Amino acid sequence: MPLETGTKARSVGIDAGGTLIKIAYERTDGTVGFHKFAAAAMEEAAAWVAARIDAATRLALTGGRAARLRGLLGRDANHLVEFEATCNGVRWLLRRQGAERHSFLLTNVGTGTSIHCVDGASHYRVGGTGVGGGTLLGLAAMTTGVTAFDDVVRLASQGDRGDIDLLVTHIYEGATPPIPGELTASNFGRWLQTGGSDRKEDVLASVVGLVGETVATVSVHAAGQCGASSVVYIGSSFIRNDLLRKVVAGYTELRGSQAVMVPDGEYSGAVGALLSIVDKL
Repeated sequence: MPLETGTKARSVGIDAGGTLIKIAYERTDGTVGFHKFAAAAMEEAAAWVAARIDAATRLALTGGRAARLRGLLGRDANHLVEFEATCNGVRWLLRRQGAERHSFLLTNVGTGTSIHCVDGASHYRVGGTGVGGGTLLGLAAMTTGVTAFDDVVRLASQGDRGDIDLLVTHIYEGATPPIPGELTASNFGRWLQTGGSDRKEDVLASVVGLVGETVATVSVHAAGQCGASSVVYIGSSFIRNDLLRKVVAGYTELRGSQAVMVPDGEYSGAVGALLSIVDKL
């Protein structure tokens, strides 16, 4: 449960990103809790933190909006490079999950998508794509007028991509294709052939499919380049988004890599910041 007002945290790590402000805090009993706010609610987030820290509380920040949040809090804090904090936080979350591994590809699907090769204690960025949660919300709004993330996720989960996306099996028309027939040959490529679909649910399911398949395809190619057999996925785009998780995991496995979905993965940066100021978690 989140810390109640007046209950002080021993240490606090914050990842102030472009979409969310994620907070990981150490309770006085040594356990870790999580809380988050929309990035637009930065003043509210600062007030929430200020009510739960005192002069003895250790504080660490990361993320693109860390400087602004530190100014609102009005106190000194340890500052970490975002990629360093995220990779360290992911390792901790994997250990907590019982899925610790020495090397893997890390794909962080936030507003956009950033991809890192992790090998033991070292890591480096191998690339990324502008396709991510921002794409999901932008295309959803453009095609259906639905703008709220939770509404997009809910409606997409009720959709059917069959009249919108062109599969390999559609092209081969009953013949045996040289690659798996369930692969998407063209996102939205069947629309003109079938007359499309007027249902928002179907369109949104295809938007999620486009984003998920793009992220998974880029990740599998990157995993091959850095010699990793598994892809660890984190990021705010997966919050309550079972359909995106299913698409990404399924496409990753279909293309020959192991997909690992990390519970609370969106807090990786905040956990990494927290780890920089605590003795042990």
